[in-house]
Amino acid sequence: MDMLAGLGQGFAVALQPINLLYCFIGVFIGTLVGVLPGIGPVSAMALLLPVTMSATPEAGIIMMAGIYYGSMYGGSTTSILVNIPGEAASVVTCLDGHEMAKRGRAGPALGIAALGSFAAGTFAVVALMLVAPPLAGVAVVFGPAEYFSLMVLGLTLLTFLTQGSMAKALLIAAFGVVVGLVGSDQITAVQRLTFGRLELLDGIGLVPVVMGLFGVAEILSNLEHDLKRQVMETRIGGLWPSLADWAAAKWPILRGTVLGFFLGILPGGGAVIAAFASYALERKVSDTPEQFGKGAIAGVAGPEAANNAAAGGAFIPLMTLGIPPNVVMALLLGAFVMHGLQPGPLMMAQRPDLFWGIVASMYIGNAMLLVLNMPLIGMWVQVLKLPYRVMFPLILMFCLVGVFASGSAVFDVFVMVLFGVLGYLMRKFGYEPAPLVLAFVLGPMLENNLRKSLILSQGSFTIFIERPISAVRLVLAASVLAAPLLPMLARRRARLATTES
Repeated sequence: MDMLAGLGQGFAVALQPINLLYCFIGVFIGTLVGVLPGIGPVSAMALLLPVTMSATPEAGIIMMAGIYYGSMYGGSTTSILVNIPGEAASVVTCLDGHEMAKRGRAGPALGIAALGSFAAGTFAVVALMLVAPPLAGVAVVFGPAEYFSLMVLGLTLLTFLTQGSMAKALLIAAFGVVVGLVGSDQITAVQRLTFGRLELLDGIGLVPVVMGLFGVAEILSNLEHDLKRQVMETRIGGLWPSLADWAAAKWPILRGTVLGFFLGILPGGGAVIAAFASYALERKVSDTPEQFGKGAIAGVAGPEAANNAAAGGAFIPLMTLGIPPNVVMALLLGAFVMHGLQPGPLMMAQRPDLFWGIVASMYIGNAMLLVLNMPLIGMWVQVLKLPYRVMFPLILMFCLVGVFASGSAVFDVFVMVLFGVLGYLMRKFGYEPAPLVLAFVLGPMLENNLRKSLILSQGSFTIFIERPISAVRLVLAASVLAAPLLPMLARRRARLATTES
């Protein structure tokens, strides 16, 4: 009954005109960045992070969340029509979606992608509503030692699941922790790593860092390539799948939804891995695996359901534990912090209107996305024809304006440019930016809980192994770090990285 009352309170918040407007803006922009290759949800959320400061916390968070799960919808349009994924989670949709389009079945491919995404997104919101309250109740008993070990486990899992060298991922995550510690010590107020610069007393801002790493660096990286798109000119009709299409897609949608939801909860998992895992699963269970890659509708339905369910599942560790499982949730955590809020087990008790308002807005946002993605396919096709020479300067302009507006400081613009060049060099030399951002956000929390634990234990590190939950997590983290030394696990990780790239 409490859950139904909470959901009713949430709809009262989400249905306020200003929150409805921000929800629509979020899912619309999310769909747009999913459609346009080369931007992605991280860059879009980084660009719009300063905008949330001019809104109420509810409206700002609702908009940011809408951008994330909205981009999962839009990415399929580009994959099917152009054979270029709008964002990373839709890479696998290219394999069968574009083949269906070439055979004159772009309509059913787009239709099943939208309907499967809607079903998976709705399931993820229902699961979030059911799982979050009891999990938050358990998390209330967590102490500093448990939170420290949980963050260590999350960072190690992220580095294990990244593409390429795990050593590089660990190195860049360590660098992210150091960058996050710049400024004044949280306990003693002593200046650290400021080098005498007054601008660094409050630390380095999240907005210039992420805009540089994902906005500026993305532009610099794409300018190296001659990006050409050939949008299908044939008329797209018959978006509603036939009964035969539904028969072939219903079980892939169900399997992808469940698989994606659980993979979305895991640190470092997320929509990309969920989509590839769903595609691999459907090939294994299919009676006609030879049809995959040649226009099998199951190859569209399963991954699209999986990446949308993963997007919803990622909210659970953030909302219940205050721990972001991926870089997108790290940005969302940044939005919470900028509004003076701390997501976690106490948020449901202290701000139930905010928690349930976000949950209710996801129901509304999924319905909006279904309307945006099916009738407006023709408009998205026209958007795809926007030339890059127009799009990239606009993105750079938004980056500059957004960074300056967030802190009204020219110094932040220089920080953005510095991290833009750094992000570009990281891409050139095989370093992923995601571990850096997640470590940057978690670094101060990691240090804070470490020091609180040591204060409670009077300087004894045994507190981390005396508490069972903390000890289990640290053992798991050590196992993840040692995994590359085992030949079988190393080969499996290498195959995963190759598949993702």
